[in-house]
Amino acid sequence: MGAASAAVPPVLPELGEVLAGVRVVALPMVTRFRGITVREAAVFEGPNGWTEFSPFVEYGDDEASAWLAAAYDYGWGPQPALLRSSIPVNATVPAVAADAVPGVLARFPGARTAKVKVADPGQTLADDVARVAAVREALGPEGRIRVDANALWNVDEAEHAIRALERFDLEYVEQPVATVDELAELRRRVSRLGILIAADESVRKASDPLAVARAGAADVLVIKAQPLGGVRAALAIVAEAGLPCVVSSALDTSIGLAMGASLAAALPALEFDCGLGTAALFESDVTDAPLLPARGQISTGRVAPTEALLEANAASPERRAWWLARIERCHALLTLPSRRQ
Repeated sequence: MGAASAAVPPVLPELGEVLAGVRVVALPMVTRFRGITVREAAVFEGPNGWTEFSPFVEYGDDEASAWLAAAYDYGWGPQPALLRSSIPVNATVPAVAADAVPGVLARFPGARTAKVKVADPGQTLADDVARVAAVREALGPEGRIRVDANALWNVDEAEHAIRALERFDLEYVEQPVATVDELAELRRRVSRLGILIAADESVRKASDPLAVARAGAADVLVIKAQPLGGVRAALAIVAEAGLPCVVSSALDTSIGLAMGASLAAALPALEFDCGLGTAALFESDVTDAPLLPARGQISTGRVAPTEALLEANAASPERRAWWLARIERCHALLTLPSRRQ
């Protein structure tokens, strides 16, 4: 079982009602990110407004069902009060060549923080160092840099990489290794460097999303609304973990980003810039008012799609059928008694 088992039990609308209103889109990316050049997503409307279901295509149904719980919660469930009208966001720098960094950062006007992808398969530590150096040069000495390895290093590789990158004054290193035990060991090794360790996959893909906090394996939690079952479920995890957190996107459309912004806006404290500016990585979106960063922030509030863009970015009939079948299977999983307790 994934993080879905830890989610607040979702509001379950009628499946037929959901399927009748689903729009499936395929959004082209500005540059390859996480191996993706086109991002597929399903969006549909509930009583609260539009919501999103967009687990990555390689995820199994059990994991993806948490994302459907989040879509139902956001579209049909009661939502917490928003404490902020805007959310500070970081720039997101894919594993591009160093000379492409200024162009990427230009898509995030006003951002004072950049998250830089590292450890990309087929690249070297020297590539990572050059990319981070270019980001530091572009942001200046006061800019904040965090790096994300997506759990692709082992402990020794991570320690070596962190020592190679520490001269760039890192804010934190996100999910450098795969397991909670490895995170704890790495955190012990680099504690004297003053660089924080953040956990992402160890929260959103874990059977127990609180294990990393209990083990003292991270300083910061990276929280994503969809994988954790929705805004309310994520808030409950943050409250119990007792650690500062960064709200991030899962490469959502602007509808999904609005869900993430609602989570960030409902947190009692927000110490870090959030990874919710990723609409800047799309060539097109589902709305003509996308949640693009402006002055380093995005606004809160729900997003409605633009019909012309839903049509222009519509997935093929075959991909639409694939997503509808996926929703049907995940919906069935959410009706199981073990999920409704």
